[in-house]
Amino acid sequence: MTGLASNSDSLRDSGAPWDRETFEKKLREKGRYYHFHHPYQVMMAEGKLTREQMQGWVINRFYYQISIPQKDAAILASCPDRETRRIWIKRITDHDGLEGDAGGIERWLALGEAVGLDRERLLSLDDVLPAVRFAVDAYVNFARTRPWQEAACSSLTELFAPKAHASRLETWPRHYPWVDIKGLQYFEKRLGQAREDVKHGLAITLDYFKTREDQERALDILQFKLDVLWTMLDAMYLAYVVGMPPYDAVKGAMQP
Repeated sequence: MTGLASNSDSLRDSGAPWDRETFEKKLREKGRYYHFHHPYQVMMAEGKLTREQMQGWVINRFYYQISIPQKDAAILASCPDRETRRIWIKRITDHDGLEGDAGGIERWLALGEAVGLDRERLLSLDDVLPAVRFAVDAYVNFARTRPWQEAACSSLTELFAPKAHASRLETWPRHYPWVDIKGLQYFEKRLGQAREDVKHGLAITLDYFKTREDQERALDILQFKLDVLWTMLDAMYLAYVVGMPPYDAVKGAMQP
């Protein structure tokens, strides 16, 4: 399992490969680790985030959003299959936009404005937490350095994304009336896009990881991506809920 630690909930053996149905079922079972279940996301869904905590989430997720096209470009750069590239490139344009479609990054900027953030503040990236940068950069680096099929497999957290998007569309207007509802277009658009993307990513994964060892590795790769998303929220929870932003103790000790 080069570069990835074995996950404790997955027993290793040298048995026969799982059939496609069993393999897909095991991939989908990873949804119990999806960041939708993180305490920060639970607070969000229950209407318990403050304005500052909501803004902190939007600021830090923006760094993830702008990194996704770089991750997908890395996959394209190492993929020799023309048909795969023709399908995968849509992920980049979905985020970066095309003529007549502003794209997901622009819609996220609109989300920032909807929660009361200045566009310039989001674009500056000045308030992105160090741990969030580290986690997202690790994900992009994984896509740049691993076989393109493994990078495609790491995208399968999209299996679980529609539920999170639907929850925000349902709960935000009810719990956060101060959020401009027009800013929720990002989530509306991603509902359909994520479902389409995952069909392709899942097919690549089921076709490529054939042996039991390979299939176990695919589960580890998906767990790695789940760890990235969970770690991002751990950093936000510590900074915005616990009240321990990075270097806070050091800065406090430096006060006269």
